[in-house]
Amino acid sequence: MRRFACLSFILFAIVSVASAQKKRVAVMNFDYATVHSSVLSIWGADNDIGKGIADLLVDKLVEDGRFSVYERKALDKIMAEQNFSNSDRADPATAAKLAKLAGVDAIIIGSITQFGRDDKKTGVGAGAFGGFGRKVGIGGFEKREAKAAVVLSARLISTETAEILAVSQGKGESTRSGTSLVGAGAGGGSGGGAGVDMRSSNFGATILGEAVNAAVAEMAKGLAEKSTVMPTRTITIDGLVADASGGSVIVNVGKKAGVKVGDKLEIRRKIREIRDPSSGKVIKRVEDKMGEILVTDVDDDSATGNYTGASPAKVGDTVRTPQ
Repeated sequence: MRRFACLSFILFAIVSVASAQKKRVAVMNFDYATVHSSVLSIWGADNDIGKGIADLLVDKLVEDGRFSVYERKALDKIMAEQNFSNSDRADPATAAKLAKLAGVDAIIIGSITQFGRDDKKTGVGAGAFGGFGRKVGIGGFEKREAKAAVVLSARLISTETAEILAVSQGKGESTRSGTSLVGAGAGGGSGGGAGVDMRSSNFGATILGEAVNAAVAEMAKGLAEKSTVMPTRTITIDGLVADASGGSVIVNVGKKAGVKVGDKLEIRRKIREIRDPSSGKVIKRVEDKMGEILVTDVDDDSATGNYTGASPAKVGDTVRTPQ
């Protein structure tokens, strides 16, 4: 029994360490300018398939488990606040700026280079009336059956340098044909844009949905396999307690400084300062650890956490990354 308990503890520790070492990434909406005309011809309207692809990619990366993926709604909020436009989607420098605001290690940007029909034409003899197609010559029809092909390209961008750390591509083709790419599953929902939910089972069951999911799966696999290229980013938090009320503490550092929900930060109090005898310059501050906070809520410039310690925290106490 003791041996089993020890083994269970070791396995728990290994899982905990692996989880703690996950690299945090965010996924921007994909650029689809190259295939914009295809989108219009399929739906007769402009649907943001770039957002739909990004949502599907997030799902795949979460399922894989090698990344910790930043919440899409939170990223969309930052993009709206910073007035990011569609033209910014494929720009590494813009993506790196967004990644810093989100407090992630890297950000994934991408583009859709093929999306839509890959037709096969079949000549049909006389008498084939009532089918889907157009008449060619006397007594004959040319039947047009739809097949779909989707090609995606993604880049993993460094938060610190805007350097491209890795690239991954995905190509998907439908394994069946029909007279329509999207059939009755074209509409409904809002995940993929105006009127098209690319996460829905209805869309996934269409010829185009089949190709999209195959392309995203291949691209996600490539990105996950290259997760080791991401450098470990050391974040040092240095701030002050702005408010202390009972067991709740608010500090003057937030997302912009790299603070995340779930972080543990030390609360320290200055005891005295050591000065250079000749210049009078402070060369060292002697501090005592008062306790720590577990961050429960974060915005751009502040964070709130639950405080535990031998003595109450005070306004002006130092907030630091655990030493």
